[in-house]
Amino acid sequence: MSRYAGHVQLVTTAMGELRRGVTITAACSVSDNPASVLICLSNTNPKNEIFFRSGVFVLNTLGAHHQSVADAFSGRTSLANDDRFASARFDTLVTGAPVLFDALAAFDCRVTDIKEMPTHNVIFGEVAAVRFSEKHPALIYMNRDYHAL
Repeated sequence: MSRYAGHVQLVTTAMGELRRGVTITAACSVSDNPASVLICLSNTNPKNEIFFRSGVFVLNTLGAHHQSVADAFSGRTSLANDDRFASARFDTLVTGAPVLFDALAAFDCRVTDIKEMPTHNVIFGEVAAVRFSEKHPALIYMNRDYHAL
């Protein structure tokens, strides 16, 4: 799987005062009518439970200039959850889930379905709002390293 070239995404959610963000490559578009995406998250990490209960998430597409953000939310650093969010600028669109301010694209979604698999849950979301930023090279992860595309 280390040879799989995946676009690096930051998926975020919020429920009340609680926020969580995770760096992933397992995400894709599902449909354009209605606009929808899916993400895959480990269901063995209890911290991800908020994604399965909140009903909302944002799929933030990262650019090459976001490598430090990707590291912060991947667990490669020792940053606590609140410090991870302090490492970049976030706001919200429609659902209240955190949106990375300068993400290449941010898809603000309401959860429509969750499919439980042995180690991961597939979360489907209908896009409620979209925001695009300036064009930058995309951040790709392959061979256990980041690359710009």
